[in-house]
Amino acid sequence: MPTLAPTNFNIVVSVLGGWISVFGLVSYLLKENFYLSEALISLLAGVVFSPHAANFVRPLEYAGSEENLNAITLYFTRLVLGVQLVLAGVQLPSRYLKKEWKPLALLLGPIMMAMWLITSLLVWGLVPNLPFLHALAIGACVTPTDPVLSNVIVKGRFADHNVPKDLQKIIIAESGANDGLGYPFLFFALYLVKYIGDGGVNEQGGAGLAMGLWFGETWGYTILLSVVYGAVVGWIAKELLHFCEERKFVDRESFLVFALSLALFITGTCGMIGSDDILACFIAGNIFTWDDWFRLETLDEGSPLVLAGPLLTIFSVSSSLQPTIDMLLNVTIFMWYGAVCPWHSFVDNSIIPIYRLVPLGILILVFRRLPLVLAFYKKIPQIYGFHQAIFMGFFGPIGCSAIFYLYVTLEFVDTLNPNQGSVARWDVAHLKESVSVLVWFMVICSVVVHGLSIPLGKFGFYLPRTISRTFSSAEDLPFQIGARINPRSRSRDRTATHTPADSRSVSVRPVYRVGGSIITEHTGTAADAAELVESGDDLEAGSKPLELASGSPHSTPPSTLPGRTIRFPDEVS
Repeated sequence: MPTLAPTNFNIVVSVLGGWISVFGLVSYLLKENFYLSEALISLLAGVVFSPHAANFVRPLEYAGSEENLNAITLYFTRLVLGVQLVLAGVQLPSRYLKKEWKPLALLLGPIMMAMWLITSLLVWGLVPNLPFLHALAIGACVTPTDPVLSNVIVKGRFADHNVPKDLQKIIIAESGANDGLGYPFLFFALYLVKYIGDGGVNEQGGAGLAMGLWFGETWGYTILLSVVYGAVVGWIAKELLHFCEERKFVDRESFLVFALSLALFITGTCGMIGSDDILACFIAGNIFTWDDWFRLETLDEGSPLVLAGPLLTIFSVSSSLQPTIDMLLNVTIFMWYGAVCPWHSFVDNSIIPIYRLVPLGILILVFRRLPLVLAFYKKIPQIYGFHQAIFMGFFGPIGCSAIFYLYVTLEFVDTLNPNQGSVARWDVAHLKESVSVLVWFMVICSVVVHGLSIPLGKFGFYLPRTISRTFSSAEDLPFQIGARINPRSRSRDRTATHTPADSRSVSVRPVYRVGGSIITEHTGTAADAAELVESGDDLEAGSKPLELASGSPHSTPPSTLPGRTIRFPDEVS
């Protein structure tokens, strides 16, 4: 007899699949019309489904203990960052790191170090009784800019219309490289905490041993080895894929998923040897597409166009596997963050009161990055002016990379004074609580503030214009269809002379395509095709030439083909 089985697996899969489906139904409306990030929406969904609200998703019950839950969150974050950073490296043009090494060296060197120090000083100044070395460790966690949240400003309609391509690329490169380079800042503080902290009197070696480990293990083994390993694996993968593709050994599906499998391989192998898998994934992605071959091959691919009477139908299959995986990972990881975040600790903790925590979050978002980019933007060629400098300085999000370094810190603290079992040294007794509360709060602040900045900015820009139109005469205003403005026709204009056909064309209601653009009348001729292309409904950049149906009486060469008439809204320029 059938029985109900509300097991943890069934509940989690149902909630996750249901949420992704519901979100997908309105994804274009939320992301491209309202400019809301999927990270913010998924974070709120995670809170709703968590034990703090509906109690559908119960992470602590699944894990069994706090230590297991921390390990699950760390490994999940590593997986997402590894995949995201390989895809980020693949997105960059050929030899990008070599060509743009000067601005990247400035962003990853002096600017990143200053970000670390400024953040640490703010934490040290506003958190009562916090040792400076602990503040350095907390500041190191939130110093890297996050590649997952950076997608909000480098992808989508807003980025296409407002962010130049060169600026998008430098943001991707910086967010990808500085994630792995957070290790030196973090372990500089952690080694000093271990060997010269107040409770480290029994540790042999002192500051000399701490610096030796920092240079040897952190820079040598963790950073340099990961760079070499990522470069070697990326080059070998590229050559093997070249070899097999030329000989027709690999099918299209395996070709498209190759970058994803490469990310999984590097994340796992680097984790086994204890190196920096995040940096290795980014380097491997760059080397893998060093000659631009893989990036261009997976950019876009189309299928033939069919002309059927006055309407055109196109069946286009875009190589959208990578953006799809990117979306699934983003939605899932931030749902998990919303469920596991210690929300109650923001108010109930022994480290910092809420009236200090909120100003600290605001000050870090304002001063952590913005003044530095404004000071050095003239030395970064990709930033063309003061307004772009403000944009790049403000949008330095704190996200998955901060959570990754948070749990790395928690693991390191657990190794201190192992002879006393689970009892930590007295000088680091509150370090785990401090880093958890502050880093989680910084991540939540960044997701909310950066997720709402664009829609609020758009609202503030259009609100005065809307109000002025409201008080203006309706006779003098144009009417708007979608994103196009057409002048209002005046039937009583005595100076206008219309033929019957002209009058009919003015009064006929326009016919729309799927997505909002207007279908103009045409008969499938070359002239009409050229008119459609000039009107902005041309094919996407990088798509293959389209062909008309061979049986059509209006067949034209591919160079004069009309644009799409049925297309998704995010394909409309």
